[in-house]
Amino acid sequence: MSLIKLKDVSKLYGLGEATTVALEDVELVIEKGEFVAIMGPSGSGKTTLLNVIGLLDRPSHGLYQLDTRSVERLKPNARAKVRRDKIGFVFQSSNLLPRMTVLDNVALPLVYKGRLATRRVKIAEKMLDRVGLTDRQYFYPHQLSGGQIQRVAIARALINDPAIIIADEPTGNLDSIASRVVMELLRDINKLGNTVLMVTHNPELTRYASRVLYMHDGAIRHDVQKEVGVAATTRETKLFAPEGSVEDDLQSVSAKMALEEEKESKKPAKKQKSRKPKLKTKPRKKNAKR
Repeated sequence: MSLIKLKDVSKLYGLGEATTVALEDVELVIEKGEFVAIMGPSGSGKTTLLNVIGLLDRPSHGLYQLDTRSVERLKPNARAKVRRDKIGFVFQSSNLLPRMTVLDNVALPLVYKGRLATRRVKIAEKMLDRVGLTDRQYFYPHQLSGGQIQRVAIARALINDPAIIIADEPTGNLDSIASRVVMELLRDINKLGNTVLMVTHNPELTRYASRVLYMHDGAIRHDVQKEVGVAATTRETKLFAPEGSVEDDLQSVSAKMALEEEKESKKPAKKQKSRKPKLKTKPRKKNAKR
């Protein structure tokens, strides 16, 4: 059963001669558990497509079913509730609140869900441990590196256990090592069953995806199913994901190992119980009979 289904979806901005077609009659079906990378030049409609799927924007016309429910004409409050419960967002600029600690930023979506403060803290701590940032929970965003900020954003996106993670250029501001750590996290999230939709300009990152869409002028021009790390044909390899070299694979593994080592180093060491030496006791002599 499909999780996302778009039929004849279009999005127009402006009126009359000033009308801009951002999406044009898009047909798209995404199954649960897919990792979909979306590519295309600037202005091709990638972000608009994510905004429609993420219920941040309404289509001008067309049908949108999310988990078999029609959602294109929901009222604002109903849209906000579906968006809160079903979708987690990771943006290029993390949109963390600068005056709140990392822990409070991650726990914030639970405030709108009405969870008690103690419960919010426990869940947020669990999410931060999952992304390897337990020791940064009382830091502020300006005290973190770019890669750490994106990992906080991923933890916040996961806090409500959403079915869909939408990532719009999540590694756009990161160096190569931090990018790989973020991508390994997204791949792990996908392996646990979350559907991941990611916009990227970097064709190398599409090797993490199981499916690649290429957009141009508001339409999906190519839709390629592929094995993770390898594109389907030579032509598609040039257009989408370069086949991963041994060096690429090693760098991905090293990024994942670095994250795991970081998590392990932050776990408190188990105290070994000291055993007291047993004292040898002499057997008691039986009283002699009188």
